Amino acid sequence: MLIRTEIGVDAAGIDSLLRRCFPTGAEADLVQRLREDGQLTLGVVATDEEGQVLGYAAFSPVTLQGEDRNWVGLAPLAVDESVRRQGIGKQLLFEGLDTLNEFGYAAVVVLGDPAWFGRYGFEPAARHQLHCAWPGTEAAFQVYKLADDAFVDVSGEVAYSTHFTLNDR
Repeated sequence: MLIRTEIGVDAAGIDSLLRRCFPTGAEADLVQRLREDGQLTLGVVATDEEGQVLGYAAFSPVTLQGEDRNWVGLAPLAVDESVRRQGIGKQLLFEGLDTLNEFGYAAVVVLGDPAWFGRYGFEPAARHQLHCAWPGTEAAFQVYKLADDAFVDVSGEVAYSTHFTLNDR
């Protein structure tokens, strides 16, 4: 398994993976829109020896109270069912976090399983007086600090790209 930053030829494989992993095409369509609009900060793929995409993690810009804080959101994260429970999701996550840290990003937010993400250093966003716009997501909304001062003097609503709220999602 090779974990690396996505390249142009991966787009079709990523689309296929996301359509297999989620009940609708919403996540695949989301990634395509983010990519087309230059809103995909980072995409990380897991490929087999033949180059088939078996895992993917996408990171895109978020704002805090409407301001750019050099933070990104993780979504979606997907691993093909045939290779789940082999640590690929963890590898995708850490490759993404390492790359974002090298690029100077300050924090990552995610809406996801607190037990899974908590194992890897994510913590409830509410601890830092942060929340997202979607009601009922308090337990799932989490943050990961890349820069020491990421959560100094911050509070309020973290907003994902408008692509996340389009009607067809």
